[in-house]
Amino acid sequence: MRRIPIVLSGVVLCFSLSACHRTSAEQSASAPIVGTWFVKAPEAPFQYHMFVFHSDGTMQQMNSDVGDPNTSDSNGMGVWVLDGDRIRDKFVEVTADRTTHQFASRGEISFLISVTGNIFSGSATAVFYDAQGGRLKGPLPATLQGERILP
Repeated sequence: MRRIPIVLSGVVLCFSLSACHRTSAEQSASAPIVGTWFVKAPEAPFQYHMFVFHSDGTMQQMNSDVGDPNTSDSNGMGVWVLDGDRIRDKFVEVTADRTTHQFASRGEISFLISVTGNIFSGSATAVFYDAQGGRLKGPLPATLQGERILP
């Protein structure tokens, strides 16, 4: 009977320690970019996007799938870091040919933005690769303007 409390204590300790690992969340939790944003990228095939920046340094990007008549784009997934008073980010999306339904490219979009209150602005560069990693097109420059989504 004494073994049950000891084993239970060990399990609780194990879960507690794994939840207490140190990450960059301390630095990024208070970063001004954390939140959900409506973003305009006028040079993109479809200029309207949604970005979500998480405090753990990850981000998600979404734009309308029907915005590009040639390819269907996946949601973008990426990472961000503080770079002085700016945010440096890179996300990756996968595109498929609308006619053949086959892989078209892997897009890597990198950007550097500045946040002021509930708006951000900056520049981006997109490079697209084939399935073997060969460059198909890019770097393609773009501008970004974001507005925070507020309740």
